[in-house]
Amino acid sequence: MRTSLKENYFEQVWKGISTTLIGMRVTFGHLFKPAVTLQYPHERWTMPERARVRIGMTYSECTGCGACARACPVDAISIETLKAQQDEDLGTTKDGTKKRLHVLKFDVDNAKCIYCGLCIPPCPTGAIHFVPDYEAMQLTRRNLIYHFTILSATEIESIRQRDREAKARAAAAKPKAPETTLMNPSPPQPSES
Repeated sequence: MRTSLKENYFEQVWKGISTTLIGMRVTFGHLFKPAVTLQYPHERWTMPERARVRIGMTYSECTGCGACARACPVDAISIETLKAQQDEDLGTTKDGTKKRLHVLKFDVDNAKCIYCGLCIPPCPTGAIHFVPDYEAMQLTRRNLIYHFTILSATEIESIRQRDREAKARAAAAKPKAPETTLMNPSPPQPSES
């Protein structure tokens, strides 16, 4: 009986030492390999090319067609446009598409966005895209709404004023239809026969 306790004791000591040595072999193996950890604030991972992170928009390429807003399943994109006057030249996009609309508002609500990417393919000029920026944390929800319009509030109001004036001029120039009064004809008299 005594020998079995002694053998069991030495067997347990041997198992403890051997498993410790196996664990230390793994530890020492990693000790001399280069570190994989990045020092985050100073170093950043490069995102994959097709990463779905945050929606971005190139304002100079946007024609205001609204295809992206119609494609968004959660209405995270809101666009407000006004038709340009005939004498206004808003320029062209890089692919030569002429701009015909003033983009007064182009907002993307990242609190609503589900990062599905359905808004990107319908854009005819490629103005909307994913931005490889994974640091989109904000302290309030209203800061998650990204405003891509480059027009100031006074420029937007002057565009709206010009549009109202143009509509008023068009309404004044439109010939009025002559007023016709409907005469109520008397009902047919029954014939006496």
